[in-house]
Parts: sequence; C-alpha cells; structure tokens
Amino acid sequence: MMGTRFFVYRGLAATLVIAGLAGCAPADEAEVAAAPDPGFETRSVPADQLLDESETHLTNLRQLTFGGQNAEAYFSPDDQWLIFQATPRDGGCDQQFTMRTDGSELKLVSTGSGRTTCGYFVPGTERLVYSSTHLAGDACPADPDHSQGYVWAVYSSYEVFTADLDGGNIVQLTEVDGYDAEATLSRDGEWIVFTSTRDGDLDIYKMRPDGSDVTRLTDAVGYDGGPFFSSDGTKIVYRASHPATEEAAADYTRLLSQGLIRPSQLDIWVMDADGSNKLRLTDNGAANFGPYFHPAGERIIFSSNMGDPAGREFDLWMIDADGENLEQITFSGDFDGFPMFNSDGSQLVFASNRGNELPRETNLFIADWVE
Repeated sequence: MMGTRFFVYRGLAATLVIAGLAGCAPADEAEVAAAPDPGFETRSVPADQLLDESETHLTNLRQLTFGGQNAEAYFSPDDQWLIFQATPRDGGCDQQFTMRTDGSELKLVSTGSGRTTCGYFVPGTERLVYSSTHLAGDACPADPDHSQGYVWAVYSSYEVFTADLDGGNIVQLTEVDGYDAEATLSRDGEWIVFTSTRDGDLDIYKMRPDGSDVTRLTDAVGYDGGPFFSSDGTKIVYRASHPATEEAAADYTRLLSQGLIRPSQLDIWVMDADGSNKLRLTDNGAANFGPYFHPAGERIIFSSNMGDPAGREFDLWMIDADGENLEQITFSGDFDGFPMFNSDGSQLVFASNRGNELPRETNLFIADWVE
C-alpha cells in the first residue's frame, strides 16, 4: 500500500499519489449520505474454478467485487468488514468503501471528492483512517507527465484523515507541506505508521492516532513506504526503492523536486518498530510490493513480478522474516496483489485480474488459507 492508485496490470503500471494541505474540516453529512451509485457490484460468488492447480494454499475462493478497479482491501480488527479503494468502470478517482466480508452492505466512506488511498480501520475505536486530496479540490489530480519515461506522480495534496465508520466526523491528522499517506495501524491501536515527504524525501514515520508524537523511522535516500506492523507490533515490513549509484540518486532527487518518482526496483524490507535493525529481504531486480506479515510473525506475503522475465505478471509470494525460504503462492497470470491475512491467518484477501469481464479490471477475492 503506497499512497497509490494501485498496481494494476499495465506492464508495471501504478501511480504514486502525493500531497500536502493544512486545515481541519468536518464531513459534509449530506454529501456522504447522498453518495451516487458506485459503478460496480459487490457480492460473494464461489470462484474455486479460477484457482490454478498449483495454488494449494488457497481454497474456498470467493469473488467479492465485479467491475472497475478494486484493490487495497484490509480487514477490520474483528474480521467482519473490509475497507478498500475503488474506481468504477466509467472512470473518476479512487474512493474508499467498506463492505462485509461477504460483499454485503457496501458503503462509500470517503467524501467522493479528490483522490483517496490506503483506508484502514482504527483498532479499539469506531473510526477509520485514509488519505485524501479532497481539500485541494473536487477534481482528480492530474495524471503524471510521462515525457520523462515511466514515472509516478507525487502529488502535494495528500493528507491523512480519520472518520467515523459511516464517513462522517472527518478529522485531519497531518498538516505539513508534502505527501502524507499510506497510513496503517498497529493491532493495539497505539501507533499509525505512514509515508511522508515532510523532511524532503519519501520516508516512513509513525505517530499516535491523534497525530501526535511523530517519529521518523527511515532516512535512506529513495522511496520507503507501504508499511505494515507485525501482529505483535514489534516489527514493520515495508517496500523501498533506493538509488544504487550517484547518477540514479541525482535522477531521483531531480524527479522528486518535480513531483515525480521513477520506480526502477522495489524491495521488501523489515525493521523494528523503532526503526532499528533494518533488513533487506529481496534483491531480485523486480518490483516487490504490498508486504504483510502472517499473524504468526515468521513469514511475509507480498506481490512481485520476479517470476516473469517481461515484468508483466505479478503473483503472490511468501518469504521468511529473515529472507529465507521464498515460496510462490499464486500462479494465475496477469496480476495478484495487496494480500492481507485476517487476525488468525485463516483467511486471505487480495486483488486480482483473474476472471475479469473486461481486460485489466481488478477485483477483490477472499479465500481460506491452507498451511
């Protein structure tokens, strides 16, 4: 999860969206209540026929969304609900929705304006957190300028907000210039971990759920983001792209000053919750992203195109927290990404292109996990 429009299968297509605007605005209750048709359907439909015979860790697969681009689905602490971001077939910006894990009770929980990313439930409360550009205007931020090659846009209007479960009572947590997004929480609800450019680079920070006690956790030149806590809160897994040469570092700095970033390689890293003991788990020249700890804390699931020499097919993989015992989990072709386990590791939710009605559409699936 990276402050992004998600990594949908478009070669290596993804868009990093970044921002910064001050102020605190209450939700417009009428706007939330009068949300238009989302432009996609949700329900639970058996989909074991879409499983590859090699996908032995998955069973009882169910498809939950139908149409458009749907991704970054994350369980509520009680495992009864999902929050996710979606863009309907007819276009528009990513918005945040919640639904039950059987696809029922779909609800828009963001404002419907601007672009949003990275929704998450706040443990121990009746609140959720997400990042949005809506304070900068109702319209979608402009697409990135690809005249300089394959780049992501780094918008300066993303801020982190919390809201009630119905989308009301919005409170702004970040009020500094630069990108603030990719927010997730420790399972005890004590800390938010997020990515920010507040100190001039894309680094990981943590803060309390009220926005206080902001602490920087990474400081290497390059992108550090998409962080998640382990279940016990002692570790953080994330993805990073650090330039390896002076030339690459200069290119990174130049692009970032223009609100752009060029992701040449993304690797999975882990660190202690205080930012110490950083360990790189992958070094394969591929795009590895969306890491999440298995609740037992010993393995990490993530998405990668390492298995495709053309770089177009993304599958789910697992690796031990010390970088050993790499294992491929999905084999469906096209795109599988953004995996998250429920609290006891018995279920996995993820986004996939499998079974889509139109090319490149991405939908949400949930499956029982088989050890």
